[in-house]
Amino acid sequence: MIALIAHDGKKADMVAFVKNHVDQLSQFQLIGTGTTASHVESAGLSITKVLSGPLGGDAQIAAEVACHRVKAVFFFRDPLGKHPHDPDISMLMRICDVHNVPLATNMATAELILTGISGENE
Repeated sequence: MIALIAHDGKKADMVAFVKNHVDQLSQFQLIGTGTTASHVESAGLSITKVLSGPLGGDAQIAAEVACHRVKAVFFFRDPLGKHPHDPDISMLMRICDVHNVPLATNMATAELILTGISGENE
């Protein structure tokens, strides 16, 4: 499973990433937070939708990571914005580190991780 999350200022980047990698992403079960998951669906992929990040979606994704159900997290963060759920974001990043799960916070890193795990899924 791959988790897809994007702050409002990065949703367009996530949509572009998904559209450019539909074939690779379709090999995986996807999970995403609120609006990001809706955007992924509109790009033609099936995705399990959890709550919006500020409402607990980041924590739901972290729980999936902790249970070893997530191979990678693609969280396109807006580094210039203030986010009321920063503690949840930090917690998700810490859980990825604790469980040795690759975490991409931008498109370039996501592309490298996706290339790396796509071969594993065949």
